[in-house]
Amino acid sequence: MSMKLARWRDRLTQQEDLNFLLTNRVPRLALTRFMGWYSRIDSPLLTRISVAVWRLFTELDLDEAEPRHYRSLREVFTRRLRAGARPVETAPGALVSPCDAIVGAFGPVHRGMALQAKGMAYGIADLFGDAQRAAPYLNGSFLTLRLTSAMYHRFHAPADLTIERVTHIAGDTWNVNPIALKRVERLFCRNVRAAVEARLPDGTPMALVPVAAILVASLRLHALDLTLRPDRAGPHHFECRHSHTRGEEMGWFEQGSTIIVFLPPGVDLTPGLTTGQRLRMGQAIARLPGPPCADA
Repeated sequence: MSMKLARWRDRLTQQEDLNFLLTNRVPRLALTRFMGWYSRIDSPLLTRISVAVWRLFTELDLDEAEPRHYRSLREVFTRRLRAGARPVETAPGALVSPCDAIVGAFGPVHRGMALQAKGMAYGIADLFGDAQRAAPYLNGSFLTLRLTSAMYHRFHAPADLTIERVTHIAGDTWNVNPIALKRVERLFCRNVRAAVEARLPDGTPMALVPVAAILVASLRLHALDLTLRPDRAGPHHFECRHSHTRGEEMGWFEQGSTIIVFLPPGVDLTPGLTTGQRLRMGQAIARLPGPPCADA
């Protein structure tokens, strides 16, 4: 991309009022349904044109993807990476990032509240849709991982784990970028989301809460062998027992969004995390109690 075009794009995205207006003060659910339909159109030519337009607004890079000719935008969104493109931390006790992401808010869950943005918090019981499901993470910690639309959209197991329950909660499709997070109270609790509750081999609980956003809010989970869509009234509860090894693919978003990781007391986030930091799937984000392990 030329420097002139990059500067134009940066100026546009930094205009907070305009950004919020264009991505939120619109018929969000209608646009999301439209984009879901549009992304599935089987047309290599239309896909090439769409990708060219997409690159005007993002830093889309397909060089790490498996070589292929894309027939739809959905195939671009859900692309696989070349083997070995994301090394996974191997240190015992390490929990790794489930996805490529930008670090958002993180820290302790205090009095049942997690931070959405500076000066704005939300109740984790509201996010999970059930105080009992959120209980293991009271006084624990959380980490918000934001995927941009250009990023790799598949997500992976942070550790060897077994998924025990998934709760899919219908909702809105607000944008989840930092501008919206500063302006819309309890945004994560308003959007379509899925609380994925899991347990590690030693019995430690952990949860991933993928939160959908505007345009394509569908979520694929291999544990359920189905795609969770925003137009399904909920909540829907799925009991399951599906195991993954660390780094194994768990599913994908059909467009960029957010995953919030919840950890119980005693599981510490990796020192040195910073807001705005870019992570790759497989980098260490936390560690279990026990012998020290190397950070990524």
